[in-house]
Parts: sequence; structure tokens; C-alpha cells
Amino acid sequence: MKNILFIILLTIGLSLNAQSVNYNTDKGFIAEGHDVVAYFSGEVKKGNNKYITTFDNIKFKFSSQENLDTFKATPKKYVPQYGGWCAYAVGEKGKKVSIDPETYEIRDEKLYLFYNSWGNNTLKSWLKYPKALKAKADKNWGLIKNKS
Repeated sequence: MKNILFIILLTIGLSLNAQSVNYNTDKGFIAEGHDVVAYFSGEVKKGNNKYITTFDNIKFKFSSQENLDTFKATPKKYVPQYGGWCAYAVGEKGKKVSIDPETYEIRDEKLYLFYNSWGNNTLKSWLKYPKALKAKADKNWGLIKNKS
């Protein structure tokens, strides 16, 4: 009886700790269906319905079979930081804010996405002090990543 109770409690504990990151999947895909591999070539490209895959239970679209294959080889390299939420908002306010998939930065071989609407381009604000904001965002992300 003690063994069964232990197994049940262990299973519950593991499932509570196994919460996945709450990704920004506006339009059903990370980066609103834009090709996350293309960003690393300095291009913003919408994904094609022919080239879709899932990683960490999140759907990704790609503009070509080549980019899909590149992603599949090393997916963690291409997943946007902070679950695809606005990097500036995560850093500055500790909040998850939607993004404009055409507003991004590659920094230290990582993809950061930003909000850009109604005259508020948060990439410009991020670029004023990116190291400090990144440090704050890293800390804040640990607190908010599992929250809806």
C-alpha cells in the first residue's frame, strides 16, 4: 500500500513539474507562422502549409523543405527566446505581449521577437540597453514562462 501511495504522489509531483512553456502561438503557430530558420539568414518569410512540423508540442511553419530540415536537425537553436513573446515586454515589465513577426533581432545566435504597432516599436527600446534588458528578461522568464 505504501508503494502504491508513493507512486501516485511521485506521478502527481512529476506532472506538476513537467508543465511546458506557455508559447505564443497566435494564428496557431510560433512566430505567427513565419519561418524561424529564415530569420537567421536576415529574411522574414511566411511559412508554407506544405512545410509544417511540431516541436515541444508547438507547431512551426517553414518557407521551404530545406529550412524545415535545418530546423529538425537542431530545433532548439531556432525556437524564439521567451516562448516567442515580445522580448522587451518580458524584460521591462515581466509580461507576455504579442509580437509583430517582422520585428526581430538575432543576438548571440538566438532569435528575439518584438511588439511593433501603433507607433510603439519595442525593438528600438530594446536596442538602447539590450544586455540589461536581456538579463532582466532571463530572470522574469523564469517566473512567467509556465503562466497562461
